[in-house]
Amino acid sequence: MKVLIVESNTSLSRVWGRHLERHGAIVIQAASERDAIAVLRMESVDIIVCNLVLEGGSAFAVADFASYRYPEARVVFVTASSFFSDGSIFQHIPNACAFLPLGTPPEDLTALVEHYGTH
Repeated sequence: MKVLIVESNTSLSRVWGRHLERHGAIVIQAASERDAIAVLRMESVDIIVCNLVLEGGSAFAVADFASYRYPEARVVFVTASSFFSDGSIFQHIPNACAFLPLGTPPEDLTALVEHYGTH
C-alpha cells in the first residue's frame, strides 16, 4: 500500500510515516499542496493522509486533484479545527473516507489507513 502524507508539520509527518512503514506501507511525504500535487503527477497512491489546514495551500485542492488523477484513492483528513465536525466534509469531498482529530494516536491512524488503503 502506498500512502501520501500531506502535513506541514514535518515532525508529525515523520512520526506518522515511520508508524505506517513499520506496518508495511510505502510512505511519501509532502509538506504543501504544491509538493503533494507534484507527487501525484508522478506516482499513484492508494490513500492520502492530509491535514485539512495546510500552511502551504489547500487540502481540498489536493483531494480534488487526487480524485481526478486516481479515482480509487481515498483521503483521510486530520485537523485541529472543529470546522466540518458535523461530517459535511463528506458532502464536499467525494473521496474523503475519514475525518480525525490531529491528536489521533499513530496506531489508530495506521489502522484506519490500512482499512481504507487496501483494495
